[in-house]
Amino acid sequence: MIKKLSFIPLLLSTISMNSQFKQATPPVAEKKEHIRDIHGDKVNDPYYWMYDFFGKGPDSTKAVDYLKAENAYLKEVMSPTEKLQADLFNEMKARIKEKDESVPVFKNGYFYYSRTEDGKQYYKYCRKKGSLDAKEEILLDVDKMAEGHSYFSASGFSISEDNKLLAYAVDVVSRRQYTIYVKNLETGEILKDEIKNAEGYAVWANDNKTLFYTSKNTVTLLSEKIKRHTLGTDATTDVTVYDEKDKTNYIGVGKSKNNKFIFINSSATMSSEIRFIDASKATDDFKVFQPRLKDVLYSIITLDNKFLIRTNKDALNFKLMECPFDKTGEANWKEVIAHRKDVLLEGVTEFKDFLVFEERKDGLVKMRVRNLANNSEYYIDFGEAAYDAYTSGNPEYNSTTLRYNYTSLTTPGSTYDYNLITKERKLMKQQEVLGGYNASDYVTERLYATANDGTKIPISLVYKKGFKKDGNAPFLLYAYGSYGNSIDPGFSSARLSLLNRGFGYAIAHIRGGQEMGRQWYEDGKMMKKKNTFTDFIDCGKFLIREKYTSTKHLFAEGGSAGGLLMGAIVNMAPDMWRGVLAHVPFVDVINTMLDESIPLTTNEFDEWGNPKNKDAYWYMKSYSPYENVEKKNYPNLLVTTGLHDSQVQYFEPAKWVAKLRDMKTDKNILLLHTNMEFGHGGASGRFDYLKDVALNYAFMFSLEGITK
Repeated sequence: MIKKLSFIPLLLSTISMNSQFKQATPPVAEKKEHIRDIHGDKVNDPYYWMYDFFGKGPDSTKAVDYLKAENAYLKEVMSPTEKLQADLFNEMKARIKEKDESVPVFKNGYFYYSRTEDGKQYYKYCRKKGSLDAKEEILLDVDKMAEGHSYFSASGFSISEDNKLLAYAVDVVSRRQYTIYVKNLETGEILKDEIKNAEGYAVWANDNKTLFYTSKNTVTLLSEKIKRHTLGTDATTDVTVYDEKDKTNYIGVGKSKNNKFIFINSSATMSSEIRFIDASKATDDFKVFQPRLKDVLYSIITLDNKFLIRTNKDALNFKLMECPFDKTGEANWKEVIAHRKDVLLEGVTEFKDFLVFEERKDGLVKMRVRNLANNSEYYIDFGEAAYDAYTSGNPEYNSTTLRYNYTSLTTPGSTYDYNLITKERKLMKQQEVLGGYNASDYVTERLYATANDGTKIPISLVYKKGFKKDGNAPFLLYAYGSYGNSIDPGFSSARLSLLNRGFGYAIAHIRGGQEMGRQWYEDGKMMKKKNTFTDFIDCGKFLIREKYTSTKHLFAEGGSAGGLLMGAIVNMAPDMWRGVLAHVPFVDVINTMLDESIPLTTNEFDEWGNPKNKDAYWYMKSYSPYENVEKKNYPNLLVTTGLHDSQVQYFEPAKWVAKLRDMKTDKNILLLHTNMEFGHGGASGRFDYLKDVALNYAFMFSLEGITK
C-alpha cells in the first residue's frame, strides 16, 4: 500500500528569491518501489503508482489528490501575479472581435458559416439557401448546447445529399470520445439515433439514410472499426464493414469531393491501405484499392473519369500517379508528376477543371495550379519571405474559385478567394485585431542556425521595432519536431502581449517536422530522434551568439511531442534556459510505449520505436526525459497537463515533476498546473484558453521582472 501523501518542506522550498513569486512549500509525492525489468535492465520507478487511468485504478484518488496539491502550490506561488494574469487575459481578450462571422462556404446549393456573439464562448452554425441575402437557418446553437458543461466540443458537421439532415458529433469530457447525433433540418427534431464512442465525423451515403462512422476501442481509444448505420435503427446493431486488426494503424472514413465514392483509410506512420465503394451503393462490400505495402503511403483524389494517387513509392518526397476506376492496383498506376528531390508534394486540391498542388520547397509552402484542359501551369505568388498558406473551404467540385488561408508572423489570418482562370485574388476576410494593430511596427526574419552535424536549421522570428540585439532582450523559442508536422510561421494576436513587452519570438523548424522535405522527418524520428533535440539547442545557441538574447533571458516552449522536446533539452542543456514551458509533455517515453493498453501507444511504434526491441529500448532510454532526470540544477519550469487528456495521460507530467522535485539541486521554480476539467487541447471556449496563455506569460514576465 502506498502511504498517504505528505507535504514535506524542501529546506527553504525550491523557488528562487524573486519578489514576483511567493515563497511556499511544494508537495512531495510519496515513493513506492516498482521494478521494471526488461532486456536485463532493472529500473526502480518510485512514482509508477501514478501510472493510472483516471478513476479506474486503486491509486487514482491519490493521484488526483497529488494533482490538486500541486495546483494549490502553483496558486500560492503565483498569487502575486494574479492581477497581472487578469490584466493579460483582459488585454488579449480585448483584441478579439466578439461578434464575428466566418467566410461563408458554398456547397450543394447552400452557403454555410458560423457566427459568434458578444460575451458568448461558442458559436452558431448556420446556412442560407442560394444567396447570402436569403433567410438564415441556425442549424446548431452551440452556445445553448454547451450550457452546463465545463467542456463542450461539437464537430464533424456532415449534411446529407438532399440537404435535409445534419450529422454532428459531441464530446463533453475532452477525451475525444464522441457521440454522433442526427438532426432533421426541416423539423428541427433531434432523431433518436445516437451513436456512442465514435470518432467525431460521419459520412453520408447518397441514399440520405445511411451513415458510415469510426468506432473506437473503449480502453485504448484506438480507431478500431468502421460501421454502417441506417437511420431509425438501434446503433448497437450497426454492421461492421471493416475491422482493423493491426493495432499500429489509424483508420477513418471519408467521401470523395465529387460524391462518387466512400473511402476507408487505414494508415500507420509508414504504410497505408484504402478501401472504397460507390457512394450510391451503401450496402456493397468495400474493395481494396491497393493492398498495403511495407514503407509505402498513398492517398486518393477522385476526378470525373479516374483516380489520382499521391504516393511515396520509390519517391521519398511523393509523386502523383493516376489509374482508371476499374483497375486500381499499383501495377496500373501511371505517372502524372515525377518525384523531385527538392520539392515535397504535400497535397492536391481537385476541381472539375483544375488541380492545385500544395508543395514545399526550401521550407516554404508553394501552390501550383494546373489547367486540366491544356495542362498549362503557374504558381500563386504570396509575396513574403516567411509565411503559412493552405487551401481550406473548397467542398464544391464544380468551381473555378480556390479558397486559401494565408498568415505570417506579422500578417493576421486572411482568407482569399482566387479565380483560377483570371488569377484575380480577392480578400474575403482578415482577422480583425481590436484596439489597433500595425504590421509595420513589427519585424520578421528568416534565419538559419547550423546544427552540430552541419545541417542548416531554419528559424522564423519576429520582434517589435526598437528591439536591441545586445543580448539583454528576453526571447521565447518554440518548436514541435515530430510526426512530420511542419510548424509554419503564423500570426497570433495573443502573442502581441509578449512582443509589446520587449520579447522576441522564434519558431525553430527542427528535424522531425517536414518543413524541408520528407528526409527532414526521417532524420528526426526513431533512431535519429536526438537530432530533434540537438537542433533546438543549436537554434538557441545561435540566438545567443547573434545577440538576440542570452542564457539569462532565453525561454523555451513546446507541447505534447514538443513537450518531450522540452524535457530532453532541460536534461541535455539545463543552463541554457531562463525558463521552460512544457505543455502536456510526453516525457515518460518507455513506460508509455511498453503499455499497449494506453491510447495511441501501438500507433506510435514507427515514430519512436517499440521498447520491447532491445536496440529501441536503449536508444529511447538514452533520451526519455523521465529516465534521465539527475541530481543537478534545472531551469525554472512551468509544466501543464489535463486530467482528461487522452493523448498524453496526466500521470506522465505528474511523475516527471515529482521526480524533478526530488532530484534537482537548484532553488528555481518548478510548477505543475493540471486543468481538472479539460484534456489534451485545453479549454473548449474561445476565450478560456487565454487564461492559460496569461499564466504562461505571467510566469515568464515575473522571471524577467516585468510587472505589468
